[in-house]
Amino acid sequence: MSAASRAPLRSNRSRAVLLAATAAVTALTLSACSSGGLSGGGGDTNFVPGGNGIDTVAQGKRTTAPELSGETIDGKQLSTADYKGKILVVNVWGSWCPPCRAEAKNFQTVYDDVKGQGVEFVGINTRDTSTTPAKAFEKEFGVTYPSLYDPTGKQMLRFEKGTLNPQAIPSTLVIDRKGGIAARALTPLSEETLRSMLKPVLAEK
Repeated sequence: MSAASRAPLRSNRSRAVLLAATAAVTALTLSACSSGGLSGGGGDTNFVPGGNGIDTVAQGKRTTAPELSGETIDGKQLSTADYKGKILVVNVWGSWCPPCRAEAKNFQTVYDDVKGQGVEFVGINTRDTSTTPAKAFEKEFGVTYPSLYDPTGKQMLRFEKGTLNPQAIPSTLVIDRKGGIAARALTPLSEETLRSMLKPVLAEK
């Protein structure tokens, strides 16, 4: 085969590879901004997968969540250890992530409703190269609860492999009053679904 005849084949092959890669990226963007490979997985997490995309763990079988601490996007210091005895909602997000933008107002609405019931919200802002877009995100969506600035994903790596850990962007965890991980979602959440994650944990004694 001549060099001239091979050139169109290479061109067609390159085009096919590019189209396949584009399709894969598009599918990932539609479902979530990023998934897998961030904080391990596998093992016996004792979780029960729900039809609504929420994994839950019964009381007495929950893994203790690690302490998350560091500087917020506003330059303040934060530690989840300060929320001991409260229910904690942890949401992993990035300003560049369309599903995160879609769910942001839902989180703020629910936070406004439950913050007087012993519930705290903490965000983990990741993969933003500076705090400027993260601050703009919070301003745009009226987010008033704090977020740790975690551009390289170190906070997510504090969760042990084999636990019900955050493995996508966005990810959401509900941590019970004793510090155990009660529920996890690896997809963007509607207001209704977020409330459904919180409701059984709020009812626990």
